[in-house]
Amino acid sequence: MLATAELNFDLEHKQFVIRVGELNELELYVDDCLRKRDDTSDPVAYVWTNIELNWEEHRYVEARLRRATRELHVTVNRQTVFDNQLAETG
Repeated sequence: MLATAELNFDLEHKQFVIRVGELNELELYVDDCLRKRDDTSDPVAYVWTNIELNWEEHRYVEARLRRATRELHVTVNRQTVFDNQLAETG
């Protein structure tokens, strides 16, 4: 996938990355490891994962991409960390 947008987030000692491809594929990486990928033709792409931190703490990360408008919404434990429209490709 050729990424047209990449967002990096730090979550204590972990890092997660959201990548959006030229065909509006949505990928979620944790510490450079692909956790989820949505390359369906659904109007909204959705990826999620549970990130384990120290002392058995967990954070639930979700990302939703409205493909028609390229609006990306990212949450950690249901708290918004990114909500914006991405630039058009091409």
